[in-house]
Amino acid sequence: MTNNFDAVIVGGGAAGMMAAITAAELGKNVLLLEKNDKLGKKIRITGKGRCNVTNNCEPRTVIESTPGNGRFLYSAVERFSPEDTMHFFEGLQVPLKTERGNRVFPVSDNAHDIADAMAKRMKALHVPVVQGSVRRVLTENGAVCGVETDKEKYLSPAVLLACGGASYPGTGSNGDGARLAAAVGHTVTPLRPSLVALVSNDPDCPAMQGLSLRNCGVTVRDNKKNKVLYTDFGELLFTHFGLSGPTVLSASAHMRDMAPGRYTVELDLKPALTPEQLDQRLLRDLEKNKNKNFSNALDELLPQKMIPVIIARSGIPPEEKCHTVTRVQRAALLDALKHFSVDIAGFAPLAGAIVTSGGVSVKEIDPKTMQSKLIPGLYFAGEIIDVDAYTGGFNLQIAFSTGYTAGINL
Repeated sequence: MTNNFDAVIVGGGAAGMMAAITAAELGKNVLLLEKNDKLGKKIRITGKGRCNVTNNCEPRTVIESTPGNGRFLYSAVERFSPEDTMHFFEGLQVPLKTERGNRVFPVSDNAHDIADAMAKRMKALHVPVVQGSVRRVLTENGAVCGVETDKEKYLSPAVLLACGGASYPGTGSNGDGARLAAAVGHTVTPLRPSLVALVSNDPDCPAMQGLSLRNCGVTVRDNKKNKVLYTDFGELLFTHFGLSGPTVLSASAHMRDMAPGRYTVELDLKPALTPEQLDQRLLRDLEKNKNKNFSNALDELLPQKMIPVIIARSGIPPEEKCHTVTRVQRAALLDALKHFSVDIAGFAPLAGAIVTSGGVSVKEIDPKTMQSKLIPGLYFAGEIIDVDAYTGGFNLQIAFSTGYTAGINL
């Protein structure tokens, strides 16, 4: 195999494979370098193994769903939209379906089908894949001239860094790309977790460890700015370290500049009921159990693990007889159910985050081509760029859009 190529792509994930396919379809002689023994390793575990491949929405919705530098993506998402992504995979014989929240999945519910379809298309286009870790990007007279791996040098006037962020390091995205970019003079904004579980020092969380609530209202308050930052409804999980689950992961994307005590998550444990309706429900339960201890009156209202926590938060003595519970005590119980607050100490570790916030500064990348503004011939795509979106297929769409844009410009 020759060591001279029209383009060298570093990273065989969603962005890298899309760029390789796009460039090869345009007749370019492309090499893809991947440190893992299998392409698309992170794709294969996304969406709990189902792969939320995109969101069936307009391009502007992708931009609006990207709190981290969404406007930078305008050209790329217009050029390769969610509709284009769906056509692309259906053209690769992967039937898709749209679920709640316009989330798009393969009909098979198997993430491997997405990764395998891309790998198969690359093979059909005769794109060589070499396993190896890139040590550095080679430059000459201020422009790119290739890369050096742990085994070999590959010469090319165009190099695309698409090696991910620093979340899920087991998939190979361990921050290497950011280091390679920084080594040639690019600004890399601090890598932080996004779409990540939240850590709390509240002892009530480990007391309810493993308890999953299917229908929970979630509100995030920014105590520094004294405002509501985010509201959601859906599934939530109590863990030994704090809070997790889909609603919490989505909420975390809104929590920038994390500091202990800055954010409070407030849960509505009975979001389907207004305070008045819930009060009537409490009256009925207390009347039904009027001769029992208060601690034995909540079995129909709450999961078993939650009862001692709510009793403690209400301030009502567990042994109090239900018929002696006062209106003031009932109001305290109502408040504990509708405004269950959890102070947040920080994010869970970056290694466990779904995506990385931070990366190569968008100010140094041409949004129309994904080419570096500092080094001709150097391109970026995917999670290595300082852009990150909410859950719902938006982050994979960003990978495909930026990968496609880089691919046609390499």
